[in-house]
Amino acid sequence: MGECIILENGKPYKRVLLKLSGEVLAGDKKTGIDAKVVGELCDAIKETSELGIQVAIVVGGGNFWRGRYGHQMERTTADYMGMLATAMNGLALQDALEARGVFTRVQTAIEMREIAEPYIKRKALKHLEKGRIVIFACGTGNPYFTTDTAAALRAAEIDADVILLGKSIDAVYSADPEIDKTAIRYDKITYLDILNKDLKVMDSTATSLCRDNHIPLVVFGIDDPKNIIKVARGEKIGTVVE
Repeated sequence: MGECIILENGKPYKRVLLKLSGEVLAGDKKTGIDAKVVGELCDAIKETSELGIQVAIVVGGGNFWRGRYGHQMERTTADYMGMLATAMNGLALQDALEARGVFTRVQTAIEMREIAEPYIKRKALKHLEKGRIVIFACGTGNPYFTTDTAAALRAAEIDADVILLGKSIDAVYSADPEIDKTAIRYDKITYLDILNKDLKVMDSTATSLCRDNHIPLVVFGIDDPKNIIKVARGEKIGTVVE
């Protein structure tokens, strides 16, 4: 295992939490799983781990199901269906990583012992310390909470140095840059500014949880999977939220 990269503040990223949306795994297909895209993501995750950085992942499920699809359903039922979608994505990532020789564990917030471990903080930490990738699925295990909130919660629980939020847009902007050509791009911004300006980076619960626990966030473009390596090394890409 290699050495952690030293950042400008003199501190290395020892442990990062990577948040991946389900849509990222679908690629141009928009739904389901694109094996080529998953493979490229896992190549980058493997290389990041080989730098000596402990990597945990929270994965969404939007490529299979979103709660809003079930607008005629009872809300909790729709949300639980979304949690099951994240478990499928977690298993897909595990399979691709282990095919690349990377030891991986999936932990779920809803027990499904035949296919994954239940989430236990101490076991997760032990896996990370042994150099294994840990994938957290099923969100927080509760309806009404997004996987963004799950990412903030797990990052706080495992004492991650940073949350790496890969998105289709390469940074945080004052508005959607594809719609508003005058949108301002931020290199740095605070959580309070995100809340006050109602910027759609993470949902407000996740944003507040990160702010209250002083967890920095880096928002970057995931279209090029190698950006995962760059941002984990501390290169200046995307937007830093503190």
